[in-house]
Amino acid sequence: MTKPEQESEKSERAAQQHRWHLATDDFGVEITDLEYAVMRVYQSFLRWQSECLAAVTGINLSGQENTLLHIIRMHDRPKTIRDLAQMTNRQDIPNIQYDLRKLLKAGLIDKYGTARTGIYYVTTEQGVRVCEDFAKLRSEILLESARPEFDSKPDAGNITSRLEQLEKVYESATREITTFHRRR
Repeated sequence: MTKPEQESEKSERAAQQHRWHLATDDFGVEITDLEYAVMRVYQSFLRWQSECLAAVTGINLSGQENTLLHIIRMHDRPKTIRDLAQMTNRQDIPNIQYDLRKLLKAGLIDKYGTARTGIYYVTTEQGVRVCEDFAKLRSEILLESARPEFDSKPDAGNITSRLEQLEKVYESATREITTFHRRR
């Protein structure tokens, strides 16, 4: 057997071992690997957000709570729970409410309005300061670490575009499952 044939056989054995009930062909393996990469990136992202926020505040909040804080601060406009759910692509309103209560208790956000007129969330002066400190530390640590990986290439924009395409695929597949295949 020639060296290229040996390499091909070795590669095929590795591919066969990589297959399992979620990945039975090459495309399935690629998509499954992508899904696990997305899950790992998401968890790393949440840990990063939580640790960075703790570094600037001393408060232990989750990455999702940090996300809500920054979205509330975005454009310095009040946000409703509906806005927050839509902007984060979340449907778990009770969990969002719980996260908001923690941000309120920490003094980072405030709320106004009524159930009748709508309840809006805004960042407090302390929340604005925390967001600014977070942005500064993020720039110093994360952006400087990422710059060599993405700055000279269009990778970050391409990755964003591909992830948004993948989001559409999952949303469409979710509608398909919900509409036609869900067993009650």
